[in-house]
Amino acid sequence: MKTPLAHVKESHDDKAKLVAAIEKLAGDDLWIDRTNKKKGLARVANSKLLRLHATFSAVKEKFGTRDKLIDAILEIEKRTKDDGEKTRLAKYPVPRLWDMYRSLAAKSGVKTATAKAAKPAAKAAPKKAAAKPAAKKAAAKSKA
Repeated sequence: MKTPLAHVKESHDDKAKLVAAIEKLAGDDLWIDRTNKKKGLARVANSKLLRLHATFSAVKEKFGTRDKLIDAILEIEKRTKDDGEKTRLAKYPVPRLWDMYRSLAAKSGVKTATAKAAKPAAKAAPKKAAAKPAAKKAAAKSKA
């Protein structure tokens, strides 16, 4: 298992390039700027930066903006006309919205970008074979 630092070096060469990639992905249409002005993203852990990059990449690919992601969440919840819910969701950061979307989509059966392909179902055993032991048990009980 690779460490987060190894993943960073493998995918982006160094932490500064990963931070720059996240800032480029985030932009004004995805990012709510809640970072500490003195510290910034450069002091965030590598594992968190990798998760942020993966989340922003997925959201940018599937929706493009936070507003479209919020609209998709409201659509799944069947609350598209609820302005109060929309303003409440607008305060959430993208990772929280993405997690909410994925969980709601899984419950409602909507396919997401991270959904894995379903495994083929195993062949069902013939019903007659399963019924025989039950019939034998019932016959044994009636004799007793």
